[in-house]
This record gives sequence, structure tokens and C-alpha cells, in this order.
Amino acid sequence: MDQGSYSGLGATFDSVAELYHRVRPGYPVELFDDLAIETGLGAGAMVVEIGAGTGQATRRLLERGWSVTALEPGPMLAAVARRTLTGVGAVAVVVSPFEQWERHGRRYDLIVAATSWHWLDAQVAYRKAAETLRPGGHLAIVATDHVLPSDGDEFFRDIQVAYEQVGMGDGQGGPKPPEAIQAPDVEAMAGSGFFATPIVHRYLWSRSYTTDEYLTLLSTYSNHIAARPEQRNTLSTRIRDLIEARPSATIRKHYLNTLQVARRLD
Repeated sequence: MDQGSYSGLGATFDSVAELYHRVRPGYPVELFDDLAIETGLGAGAMVVEIGAGTGQATRRLLERGWSVTALEPGPMLAAVARRTLTGVGAVAVVVSPFEQWERHGRRYDLIVAATSWHWLDAQVAYRKAAETLRPGGHLAIVATDHVLPSDGDEFFRDIQVAYEQVGMGDGQGGPKPPEAIQAPDVEAMAGSGFFATPIVHRYLWSRSYTTDEYLTLLSTYSNHIAARPEQRNTLSTRIRDLIEARPSATIRKHYLNTLQVARRLD
């Protein structure tokens, strides 16, 4: 989940908590398989999750038999997480940004940030993560990118014209190919002085969407939530026209998840 000091764009997700839970994609199960292998953790491990959102990644952590303290600064998102994770495992959902959370002297085996680390104050976060972990503990940061492989859907290039016209373009002409995406946190993790050079795993996958499914998904993105009504309306009309002109009336969106796992330096 996206999180942080919980202001600006980072606070927008709480306003669509139920919708976020219903339509946002989760993460490949292989990612959590690799996380367990790289950390060597078994049942009973103590985990802190940063920016748990409504619990998509939390559920996978709990399935490992790990005990999870799930930090989520958005009260509505946290409420959904509590409801949907009831009975799944040993979890405590805490309404707090990581930077302000008090660990009360406890040390943990693993800290996981799934599409949330970029919202944090890095000057505070790396030091606090190291202080929170036991010796030999691990920090795992998952980054998520929307990408366009060579066989990807050209819709995502075509629609950039509409984004530029309404002033919401990224200046890059659409998603990058997956091979152009570097693990974004490796240098900072190793350079923090608190963690070893991370081990990196990458997961490329795709999902198809109908017009309504895709427009609903977009309504949970921070830049769309923060956009002016006229911007959203113009984009929605153009997106609907492009998708419904296709024989399949669907699009295929590619996601790249990057898992970066680093051991705390003793």
C-alpha cells in the first residue's frame, strides 16, 4: 500500500478504502515464496508491515505463519484491513505512519514495505528500520511499476495523448519496457550504512480489464483522485471510446513487481 507521513497524495487512498480493497491487484505468490527463502524465516517470525492498506500483502505474510504488526496511517483503510483479516492469523493493525510508530523496545525479524516505501522520509526510515530489526533481520521493499513489454497493449501509448491534453501526462510517452526498470531502492538501501546490498527478484505479470473495470481501477490512483473533475471526465470519455472500439472491449495491463531484500548490518 502507499503510505507515508500521510499528507498530500499519500492521504488520498483513505477516501476510497472500500473500492481500493475491491479493485487493486495484489502480488504474485512467488514473491512471498522468495521472501521466505531469502530471509529463512519460519512460522512464528515477527514482522512489521509498512503501509498495509487493506491487507492484500498482509494476508500473504500471515499465510506463512508469521505474526504481523501492520502499520497503516489511513483509518478507513485500516478498518477494512481489520475486517478482512479477522481470523486469518496473528495480526495487529495499527493506525500510524512508520516514522511516528513506537515499537516499545521490541525487535522484529522482518520489515516489509509493499509499494509504500517511496512515501516515507528516507532520512528517518532506514535508521528506524535498522533499529526496529534484530541483528540479522531483514528489510524487504517491494516496488510496483506499470510497464509495457514488446508484446504489450498499445492502448497505454495511445491514451497518453489524452493525458497530455488534460495536463496529466508523465512526459515519457507512457509506460517503460520492463527491461528499462531498475530496482529503485538498491542503491539507497546499501548506501544507508544500515543494510547489506539487497538481493533482487522481479515478477512480470498482466491482467485484462473491461472499460468499467479499468475506469474503476483508475479511480483509486492518487493522481486521478487529486485531479480536477473536468480532467477526470475528459479522460474517462477518451478511455471508454478507445476500449469499446476494440473487438474484445478489453485492455491488458502489465505490472512489474520488484522485491529487494537486504540483511541488517550488525
